[in-house]
Amino acid sequence: MQIIHTPKATPPAGHYSQAVRANGFVFVSGQLGFLPPAAPGDRPALASGAADQAREALRSVQAILETAGSSLSAVVNVTVYIPDVGLWDEVNRVYEQCFGAHRPARAIVPTRELHYGALVEISVVALA
Repeated sequence: MQIIHTPKATPPAGHYSQAVRANGFVFVSGQLGFLPPAAPGDRPALASGAADQAREALRSVQAILETAGSSLSAVVNVTVYIPDVGLWDEVNRVYEQCFGAHRPARAIVPTRELHYGALVEISVVALA
């Protein structure tokens, strides 16, 4: 098992890793739509709106996967959490732009609320 960390993605805010590479897979922890911090140690701010948060979360996912030697085209499963089912279409448009013709298995899970008031959280499993 290998712990994956990159400064190109939001640092973990708790007792977890950005990702773990194991048994031929990369398991990426849930990523919120934070903007990159201005300087090391700065607390990142959430992007404005669900679409921008989805873009930033997927940017972090991509950076983590690349650090692990993988890519978005190797993603086999995606879980997207949203606090309001009304955000589904907005988030899905960004998702489609990001993944293009690649269609991994996916679940979009409406939930009550996300940490820090986020509108999107995305976790993935990819081939290593």
